[in-house]
Amino acid sequence: MKLHKILVVAMCAALPAIAYSDDDKVLKGREITESALIDALTPEAGATQTRRMRSIRVGPDLKATPTPVAKQASASLLITFETDSEVLAPQAKSSLDVVARALASDKLADFRFLVEGHADPRGGHEHNMQLSQARAESVVNYLSAKHGISRERLKPEGKGDTELRNTVKIDAAENRRVTIKRIE
Repeated sequence: MKLHKILVVAMCAALPAIAYSDDDKVLKGREITESALIDALTPEAGATQTRRMRSIRVGPDLKATPTPVAKQASASLLITFETDSEVLAPQAKSSLDVVARALASDKLADFRFLVEGHADPRGGHEHNMQLSQARAESVVNYLSAKHGISRERLKPEGKGDTELRNTVKIDAAENRRVTIKRIE
């Protein structure tokens, strides 16, 4: 019974390392480029990445093996807003200008995208759900009005504080982000 508890504790401690790999990085500032977005949103058909997971050997025949995982067509971006508001900060508009060029590219022009707004847990769950939805809609409105990206290609969705990127520092900037996912 003690071994079982030790295994559970060890697995829980390893979850943060397993949950996010380098591919799950939140792009910020100069990292938000047209080519980076096109690459993130157009993975090769059937492409997989290998995710190494930590494991505990229990016997001599058991080995940790890499687990192939389908690569998800998504990009997490640090898009900033005025405090407790859906108003885009000037740097956010510059980043969204790059996003618009990527979405208008030949490689992405035929796809639809989910635009997810995320929030940190400050302010309460219900408030964060409304705020993240308003922020996702603000991004969609900007891309549509400023760059002519069809609203039919963009679906805003508020995620609130349900998918924190940094669970250690809950008010971290990467918890207040926008994720763009290709809709299959």
